[in-house]
Amino acid sequence: MNPIVVVEGLRKSYGKTIAVDGISFEVYEGEIFGVVGPNGAGKTTTIECLEGLRKPDGGTIRVLGVDPQQDGKFLKVNSGMQLQSSNIPDRMKVWEALDLYSSFYPTPVDWEKLIKRLGLGEKRNTPYAKLSGGQKQRLFIALALLPNPQLLFLDELTTGLDPQARHAIWNLVRDVQTQGKTILLTTHYMEEAERLCDRVAILDHGKIVAMDTPQELTRDLGEEQRVIFSVEGELPSAFETALRDVCQIRRDEGRIILSSRNRETPLVSEVVNLLVKHKVRFYDLRTEQPNLEDVFLNLTGRQMRD
Repeated sequence: MNPIVVVEGLRKSYGKTIAVDGISFEVYEGEIFGVVGPNGAGKTTTIECLEGLRKPDGGTIRVLGVDPQQDGKFLKVNSGMQLQSSNIPDRMKVWEALDLYSSFYPTPVDWEKLIKRLGLGEKRNTPYAKLSGGQKQRLFIALALLPNPQLLFLDELTTGLDPQARHAIWNLVRDVQTQGKTILLTTHYMEEAERLCDRVAILDHGKIVAMDTPQELTRDLGEEQRVIFSVEGELPSAFETALRDVCQIRRDEGRIILSSRNRETPLVSEVVNLLVKHKVRFYDLRTEQPNLEDVFLNLTGRQMRD
């Protein structure tokens, strides 16, 4: 596999705060690689170092075969970088933004075709300020695709979008990948990383604490079965004693969560039988499969961070 991005021992600090602490990873041609982590984990700092927007304190970075600090012009022409909303004047129309930014590149793609492909044809004369959140994000992707890049950087692309707009952007990102593009994205939505990414690196306190496909990360968690339900009052101690050998019992926001690594015995039937036996009144019972969010919380903790 051909590595498009190679990072070795990347470090970046702001005063006494260590944002990125010696991380190493590779991104391969044609894949969607996700960097996830809590607030302050170092995601945006990492991607800005790769884009050449921030100078690392240590380590080596090769993006498309060049050093972002030494060959920034080459990188800007051959990679696409998602823009933030503050880069576009409120009164600038969609077609004006695309026409202006296309002039920055020696061989840009045809923005007239791009605007149709991204579903913005009917909004070509709409000022930026009048676009919805999802339409703005589609415009950002269009601007990032103007240089016909090999590599596309997307930083927190769907933050603040409603579910419908988020799913539309996900479909668009997958479509971009089918065009042969390599995508490196950061996100704090675990569902987004699980649905989009071929591989994921989980950052915490500036370090990579896990990196693999979402499926392998979830498998490594060790949970095979999970039953969730709520009860009126407390669970009888005899119920907990009966299940303690076969599963883990956890309480979360008023719910009882039972998880087991045993694939042989269906956990749900055993739980229901015991609830009935001990005359426990329960409701909202359901089964779930472990997912990337469980991996994330297991590795980074459940405490809220600033």
